[in-house]
Amino acid sequence: MRLPKDDAPELEWLLFTQSGILTWAQATAELTPSKVRHLLASGRWQRVCRGLLRAAPDGPFSQDQQWWVAVLAAGEGAVLAGLAAARAGGLRGSWRYEVVDVLVSHQRRAADLLHRLPLGLPAVRVRRVRQLPEADRQRGRPDRTSMARSLVDAAQWARTDDEAQEILAAGCQQRRVTPAEIGAVLDRLPRARRRGLIRETVRDVAGGAEALSEIDLVRLCRRHGLPAPDGQERRRDADGRQRYLDAYWRRWRLHVEVDGAHHMDVRHWAADLRRQNRIWIEGDRILRFTAFDVRRRPEEVAAQLRAALLAAGWRP
Repeated sequence: MRLPKDDAPELEWLLFTQSGILTWAQATAELTPSKVRHLLASGRWQRVCRGLLRAAPDGPFSQDQQWWVAVLAAGEGAVLAGLAAARAGGLRGSWRYEVVDVLVSHQRRAADLLHRLPLGLPAVRVRRVRQLPEADRQRGRPDRTSMARSLVDAAQWARTDDEAQEILAAGCQQRRVTPAEIGAVLDRLPRARRRGLIRETVRDVAGGAEALSEIDLVRLCRRHGLPAPDGQERRRDADGRQRYLDAYWRRWRLHVEVDGAHHMDVRHWAADLRRQNRIWIEGDRILRFTAFDVRRRPEEVAAQLRAALLAAGWRP
């Protein structure tokens, strides 16, 4: 972005930090109102809605710009929340959100700007909170809730229980947050929706099952009276790198792999076969199930697990 030389450096920095989105008040604090109107009339800047501007010509909004529009439109003190905040913090995943959630003080009223956002931008949902401790805040561009609070809120507001669990498991698996940090947030939110589900999911993650399919496997074992696996076992592959086994019963030397969609890729499939051969060579038994089978055909999975454990010497 190039601005006239007489423009204040503070404005350049503001536009950089806010991804080119600013309020009328911010713009006129650095430029005269007539200068701002000239930039809009010439097409160099764009009016997002009344009181909100973009220092760029007409065109699609980037994800960062969408977040800034939501926070600035919600008014002073608003912070990005939920899945959008988790994404801003680096969470990876295929979940989509049609609404950007922001938190504001319960004393605030919804800003009129929220009802005037143009088509092409996600809707903004303002959620009022009586308090937001500093531990649940994250300074950033824009300000947002901490990763732990973002994941808890995203799980509360998810469409289904499965989606809520997937988000929580992904946050821990990607090392964006620890189960203890999520637990601390829950302690501060005694009325959180899905509180029991979140607590149970975090407990399973802390036990070693980090992917949702692995969590489902642990619960399947509990339901069918089977011993729970000991958690993820570390092994070195042929190249000397550390690898994790999805589930392992050390006493009976039984190893179970739960295959997600990425295992269907030819490169992953070939690597999985070599790893499976190595496990057999070392004397372990191995079973492999798809994540779909663990979730949708639990009786069949449990029957094969039981047979393998009995064959290895387990006695109920």
